[in-house]
Amino acid sequence: MLPKTEDLSMTIKQADRFSGIHVAMPACYDAYGNVSPESVRRLTRHLLDAGIRGLYVGGGTGEGILQTEEERERTLEAVLEENGGTATVTVHVGAATTGAAIRLARHAETCGADAVSSIPPFYYAYTEEAVKEYWLSVMESAALPFILYYIPSATGFRMTENMLRDLLRHERLLGIKMTTFDTYELQRFKAIGGEKFLVFNGPDQQYVAGRIMGADAGIGGTYGAMPELFLKLEREYRLGHAAEAQRWQFIVNDIITEIRSIGLFAAVKGILRLRGVDCGEPRRPLPGLRQTDEPAVRRLYETIVRYAKDCEQEVTAL
Repeated sequence: MLPKTEDLSMTIKQADRFSGIHVAMPACYDAYGNVSPESVRRLTRHLLDAGIRGLYVGGGTGEGILQTEEERERTLEAVLEENGGTATVTVHVGAATTGAAIRLARHAETCGADAVSSIPPFYYAYTEEAVKEYWLSVMESAALPFILYYIPSATGFRMTENMLRDLLRHERLLGIKMTTFDTYELQRFKAIGGEKFLVFNGPDQQYVAGRIMGADAGIGGTYGAMPELFLKLEREYRLGHAAEAQRWQFIVNDIITEIRSIGLFAAVKGILRLRGVDCGEPRRPLPGLRQTDEPAVRRLYETIVRYAKDCEQEVTAL
């Protein structure tokens, strides 16, 4: 766990813990649609065994917005119990109310998470000042590093450069998860934040592009279905093998295109089920896996396993 201190100098010194691949973990339910701590632990172990050293809990892929506070807390507790300090654990605490986000942030701190993160408040057309107040309130509620979760396509909120400059005055702000295909905006936010401000690429389809444009790491929902492939991608990028990194990004993108044609949540869980981790079905109103899509999911699984074997000798804890 990172130091809980008003001065984030120690956090910055350990910023390498937040580099590389962070899996946005899928939600795990039992046959009755209840959160399953046992499945959460199995998924955590599966990812750790694959070499993943960054976990992002309760975000969009984790269906946090569709869960009660108690369900989100139980999920985090199961992750931390299985993780045992191996991977860096960031918890998404975004909620419809400031009070709920604060309670989740305080729970994350009490449990021993490494950082918290949050989308802006959603549904209502909040002003920039209201969003800033919300984020600052969450930052101040727990002595943990904070990662902004910027996803305008889902929240309808676009952050200005001046707003980011204002937020950077808060010592707990560690970075931002940029779930936007605008790599120019990613580069600008990184330039404004500076070297110690961490930028996490959001769209899985542009991982290499995001890294080239200044992202320090990535947080993604399809990473969990094919962690070996994303670890390979990161390895090739770090080694400076641009053409090879591009080749693996194209491989990953072909898989993602098929996943998206089926449905992200259902397809990722279907692939994981074939990989030995049953996370249940997505929570309604998210659509589940259709019987007609099962052959396509099996083909994706076989493709991923084939490529994972190619990566087997080179996967390292990135």
